[in-house]
Amino acid sequence: MPSLSSLHPSRGSRRSARRVPRVPAPAKHALVDCGVYIDGRRLPGRFSPADGLAEVQNRGTGFVWVGLHDPGQAQMSDIAEVFDLHPLTVGDAVKAHQRPKFERYDDTLVLVMRTVTYVEHDMHSVSEIVETGEIMVCAAPDFVLTVRHGEHSGLSSVRKALDADASRLMYGTSAVLHAITDYVVDSYIEVAAAVEFDIEAMEEEVFTPGSQVASASIYQLKREVVELRRAVTPLAAPLRSLCEKPELALPKEIRRHMRDVADHHIGVSERITDFDEALSALIGAALAKLAVQQNTDMRKISALVAIAAVPTMIAGIYGMNFDNMPELRQVWGYPAVLAVIVTLCTGLVIGFRRNKWL
Repeated sequence: MPSLSSLHPSRGSRRSARRVPRVPAPAKHALVDCGVYIDGRRLPGRFSPADGLAEVQNRGTGFVWVGLHDPGQAQMSDIAEVFDLHPLTVGDAVKAHQRPKFERYDDTLVLVMRTVTYVEHDMHSVSEIVETGEIMVCAAPDFVLTVRHGEHSGLSSVRKALDADASRLMYGTSAVLHAITDYVVDSYIEVAAAVEFDIEAMEEEVFTPGSQVASASIYQLKREVVELRRAVTPLAAPLRSLCEKPELALPKEIRRHMRDVADHHIGVSERITDFDEALSALIGAALAKLAVQQNTDMRKISALVAIAAVPTMIAGIYGMNFDNMPELRQVWGYPAVLAVIVTLCTGLVIGFRRNKWL
């Protein structure tokens, strides 16, 4: 099976002739793993990035896969010297939260992707729902460098799956590039499914009669969906480049799998766009329901004020203390006034209830 290095013979020979500098390995907290792969299988033993690249170049086949997590400037400078990385790549690797993009520096392909994970939360609280990170993949004929930012973006499961499938690794570093891309897009799908469940629960609560509408929770969910869209949608252009640009000369089988990843990405991007529209409509429905609740409360208050105004008015009239007032000297005057008050208030209550103001 063709490897990425076999598709660039002149570049591969130039790289193999390069002297590998002996530089100190990155700090342990930054260097996660370093493996050398020959004929699709990982060689036993531990390698530093420089030793791994030297082993590959001495054999004239295979590649080294180096994984870093949150490297500093000095650590990336050491790695850049080993793998002859472009200074712009070094800057992007150190500075996290880059926009997803795809670039090519000679025979090195650089793909930056945003990672996302779903954070369990109380639906009625205003809290973080989607946490983002970043993965940069630098793929050349004889090495793959992955730089991760964020605690949730681990690639150990991807590496284990590839280690167990030598037939995939026979395609070279492009197989690693595809596997990581597929892993990231699959995580988008999982997070989108969890967010969709939250939106459905929110819709059910909003449209349940008598429920209290938590507008702040809806706005928070919408803000998290916007952040999810910003992380996912920009990856469309890089994936399209990997699928369509003939000058990249990816193996045919890898390109086919990349198209499948791109299709999945289009599907999840459309779902996230639908989430945004659904939440906008949900906010409108919540505000409308809140307005109806406020209108109902105002009618009840107005009805109670009208009922209370009757005894207040009558009591005010008979409390003016004039000497010559009708019924003041009559025995039946007080009971008659109470009867009038009760009758009028009862009539108002019945009338308001018929009109559903009470």
